[in-house]
Amino acid sequence: MVSELVAGFRHSAPYVNAHRGKTFVVMLGGEAIQEGEFRAIINDVALLHSLGIRIVLVHGARPQIEAELKERGMNCDYHQGVRVTDDDCLKVIKQVAGTLMLDISARLSMSLNNTPMQHANINLVSGNFVIAQPLGVDEGVDFCLSGKVRKIDTEALNNQLDQGNIVLMGPVCASVTGESFNLTAEDIATQVAVKLKADKMIGFCQLQGLLDKDGELITEMMPNMAQAYLQQEHHPLCPSMRAFVCASIDACRHGVSRCHLVSYHTDGALLQELFSRDGIGTQIVTESAEKLRRADIDDIGGVLNLIRPLEEQGVLVRRSREQLEMEIEQFVVIERDSLIIGCAALYPFEEDNVGEFACLVVHPDYRDADRGALLLNTIINQAKVRGYSRLFALTTRSIHWFLEQGFALVEVDALPGKKKQLYNYQRRSKILALDLSV
Repeated sequence: MVSELVAGFRHSAPYVNAHRGKTFVVMLGGEAIQEGEFRAIINDVALLHSLGIRIVLVHGARPQIEAELKERGMNCDYHQGVRVTDDDCLKVIKQVAGTLMLDISARLSMSLNNTPMQHANINLVSGNFVIAQPLGVDEGVDFCLSGKVRKIDTEALNNQLDQGNIVLMGPVCASVTGESFNLTAEDIATQVAVKLKADKMIGFCQLQGLLDKDGELITEMMPNMAQAYLQQEHHPLCPSMRAFVCASIDACRHGVSRCHLVSYHTDGALLQELFSRDGIGTQIVTESAEKLRRADIDDIGGVLNLIRPLEEQGVLVRRSREQLEMEIEQFVVIERDSLIIGCAALYPFEEDNVGEFACLVVHPDYRDADRGALLLNTIINQAKVRGYSRLFALTTRSIHWFLEQGFALVEVDALPGKKKQLYNYQRRSKILALDLSV
């Protein structure tokens, strides 16, 4: 019996390989630092770094700034959700942001025994990688020292990342005139992710992710869907969560393929999101993580891994790697996160004007979303394009499923001549056929 540890390690191994050398921009909002599993999140960021992932960590400070201003009896106005930062307010922001940056640095520098960061040797760098400019005046309101990103020194950032350093950024940035400006962490994270052509941007929220009207987690959304979601307001979003969703939409539309939103209350949510097939939060993506496509020679290993367990159980007839190499063009596959989770094949019998639907396999973790029917419909469409009159299939276990899909049981004599010669009477597979002329 394989232990849970071994099974989990094997399950995550493809993602370790897939993520190595990739660039992730992690946005750690002030809420996550104040209310969430801050220490666990920092430990997990360090773990990502140890696995060869290039990390830019951008932190915010909204609740900490609000708390400090309130304690001092100070009040900063807002316009269109953006803080109007005067000189006195900026002094407080610098103090709070500086303190948080030191706290994060100290945590990433820790290497105590009996912790996930034992013997870790992490180089952390900060600097003037982001050049700011003032927001200016909008509708007669002067934002004063509130700013936005003007320029990012991508060459300097890449040099630091190439040297194996984690880059840490806060919400206060300098301008070309030597002034300091208060920026939103979302603006910095988005612009850095876009300019670095980052593979992922990751943020944290108080919920598990975005929820539908029934309170169920939405695991994946396209930018347009996310935009519509914000307008519909299925569930009220806190300002920081809404800001990150808006930032994710912008990032995706400018080339960042995936933005992840996970809970800062769930210990290990970051790792579960990145190193499991289904994740634990919400992804906003430029294209679906799941693709149905024709197989190619690079898919042979993935298809073999998928079909081997069923071959060993006797459900499928065993195929050698050499045989699969010759037949791979007959296959279609469902790919998710670079892993093959489903496959099926259409074998031609041109002389009889029929095709065989064969080798239908869906990974056990993904058998609850009609992916088998999706593969079948794809093969049916291919068969119709080729002008086949019938589609037949042989099975020992899935008779009722085929009947539900419109197939009918037939005798061996209904098989095309070449297939009839190869029929294995010891296996006694049931033969089913689907009329494509209807």
